[in-house]
Amino acid sequence: MERLPLRKLALLVEYAGTSYHGFQSQSGLPTIQSEIERGLERLTGERVRVVGAGRTDAGVHAEGQVVSFSTYSSLSPQTVLRGLNHYLRPAIAVKAASEVAIDFNARRNAVSREYRYTVVNSATPSPLKEEYAYHVPVPVAADAMNEAGQCLLGKHDFASFTGATGRGTVREVYRAEISKERELVFFDMAASSFLPKQVRATVGALLRVGLHKLTPDGFRQMLEAKKPGLAGPVVPARGLCLMRVNYRQEIFS
Repeated sequence: MERLPLRKLALLVEYAGTSYHGFQSQSGLPTIQSEIERGLERLTGERVRVVGAGRTDAGVHAEGQVVSFSTYSSLSPQTVLRGLNHYLRPAIAVKAASEVAIDFNARRNAVSREYRYTVVNSATPSPLKEEYAYHVPVPVAADAMNEAGQCLLGKHDFASFTGATGRGTVREVYRAEISKERELVFFDMAASSFLPKQVRATVGALLRVGLHKLTPDGFRQMLEAKKPGLAGPVVPARGLCLMRVNYRQEIFS
């Protein structure tokens, strides 16, 4: 029997990362990648390897993760969407599916990623938001945080905001904004790509500015120091969400 031609599909995936050890497969541990690959094997009969645009850490969520994979299956994108959602756990869902060029790679072809970190800034905690936001009971000064965050824009060495050492800590940030809606504070960042724990370390340092424990100028000096880990403890993973991955052409119509 003649084999069908190889195709490439892309999926837009949403997930609650609370019960998972991040996106990337790890032996013996539940991950988003392993769950998607298990579902695809049950659906198509093939053992495929998916590539994710963002390697989210343990406990981090996604609203707009993009994955790609090669397949010999003749199933249409919409059939893959419906079938895969049947096999995936409730915490993971495929929101869109599309056939793409055979050389498309969800990670390498991405031009930017957008993350949002959510803080519940109220005197009392919010049980309904507990798994998706970090509770800060003391009022924070959003204006001071926005002032400090402007120094992040552009291309910089972000070594101070990651535990990584050596070369390769330069990234370009396109957006760094703090907004407040009632008791919720949102930290939105967009960049070409991100270093491990970069967003969570950045939010942690900006919160110190908002709590008047660090000045905006002190935050800028932290960036310019290029000293790994200088930004201090990272905020919890549960407040972080991968919102969108951008490409030069629209992937999902």
